[in-house]
Amino acid sequence: MRHPIHRVVFYEIQAPYTLRVGFDDGTEQVIDFQVVLEGELFGPLRDASLFDKVRIDPEVHTLVWPNGADWDPATLHDWPEHLPELRKMAKRWSLAEMKN
Repeated sequence: MRHPIHRVVFYEIQAPYTLRVGFDDGTEQVIDFQVVLEGELFGPLRDASLFDKVRIDPEVHTLVWPNGADWDPATLHDWPEHLPELRKMAKRWSLAEMKN
C-alpha cells in the first residue's frame, strides 16, 4: 500500500488562524488551526502576528512558522479526517504545558 505524497502549493489567510491551503493534486482545505494551537510548539502561534508569518518551505512543501512549527502536508491534505485525533493531542499538549 502506497502512502500518497502531498505538497502544499499555496495558502491564503482567510480569517484569524484560518488558512485556505492548496495542494499539488488540485484539492484545497480551509483549516481553522485555533483548536490545535496548544503546547510548546503550537501554543506560541496563538499570537496572531506570529501565526500570520506562515510560509511554504520550498524543500518539504508544507506550511512552516518561524518558531519551527510545521505540519505534515498529508495531515493538512486530509485535515477533516485527522481533526478528532488532533483535538485530543492538543488537549494533552495543553495539560503538559500546565504541568511545566
